[in-house]
Amino acid sequence: MKIEVLFPDFCNLFGDLGNIKYLKQCLPEAEFIETKFDEEPRFVKEDVNLIYMGPTTEAMQEKVIKKLGAYKKRIEELIKKNVTFLMVGNAVEVFIDYIENEDGTKIKGLNIFKDIYAKRYLMDRHNSFFVGKYEDIKLVGFKSQFTLLYGDNSKEYFAEVEKGIGLNKESKLEGLRRNNFIGTYLIGPLLVLNPDFTLEFEKMIGVKEPKLAFEDEVRKCYEIRLKELSNK
Repeated sequence: MKIEVLFPDFCNLFGDLGNIKYLKQCLPEAEFIETKFDEEPRFVKEDVNLIYMGPTTEAMQEKVIKKLGAYKKRIEELIKKNVTFLMVGNAVEVFIDYIENEDGTKIKGLNIFKDIYAKRYLMDRHNSFFVGKYEDIKLVGFKSQFTLLYGDNSKEYFAEVEKGIGLNKESKLEGLRRNNFIGTYLIGPLLVLNPDFTLEFEKMIGVKEPKLAFEDEVRKCYEIRLKELSNK
């Protein structure tokens, strides 16, 4: 089991490397590869079970787009092969058509999700709670973002919204999903907050006997948080 964490030295906002810290507790026998920005990603020449990237600054995001653009064909190949990706926060924007700044200038993404684009609002950060559903699993989380996504994700969404917003304030479908690629703005960290989803996610990356670290504690916290956020 190989889990590659892309650029943890930069892509680490909101404490969302907590997803990886928790997976290390759940999967102590897995190999965790932390790829620095000046290194070639391991997924380019090796098979890995999970590719993870967290949110970063706007300036660094543009550098990440250029870096991963060199490996676009390989990324598309891995998505088709059902390799699992988890892209959190603005990491998902690397894979869309473009990001539009407030002055109308555009930053091209990898265009893997061809009909999805982002708009930046650097003077208007969106913050909200989230309750929704991934398949039959209730999800909780938080959002804190300077960008909103637009386009049709009705066939490639991650979760249905019950409380909060989806791609944007008018959408009820959160995130992007294609095969085992998941891109979501849900932070918290996602895997720590959602034990049942984490078990399903472990199956997705090939774990035969999924397990949760600190299971009693995370389940208790999940139930409290689900109740509180559902009533807001």
